[in-house]
Amino acid sequence: MSEKSEQHIEFDQPCPIRDVLDRIGDQWSLLILEALKNRILRFNELHREIGDISRQVLSRTLKRLESDGYISRTQYPEVPPRVEYALTDLGSSFLVPMQQLVQWADKNHEAIYLARKRAVEA
Repeated sequence: MSEKSEQHIEFDQPCPIRDVLDRIGDQWSLLILEALKNRILRFNELHREIGDISRQVLSRTLKRLESDGYISRTQYPEVPPRVEYALTDLGSSFLVPMQQLVQWADKNHEAIYLARKRAVEA
């Protein structure tokens, strides 16, 4: 056994489901990951792609996704500086379950909408 596998890791959130979903479950993270599927984008390209996200929220979400290992950020020593964002292997592996969730949401959106409407009318 390697030394690394023998180490005890103290997680901030001991529940893996909560830990991951708390960070990746917001609407912006999913949209950013989807936008980066199979391509590398710069900040302004991501902003245009997503549309209704503020620059501040986009910047904060990109930093969180990078710190969690879902995306990489590459800054090139040019004037003006060029920064590109891409999915990491971890981010790419998340696309499979994410696509299943997107398909489920698309399939069930009408039923959920109607249930919400009935609840408001009741």
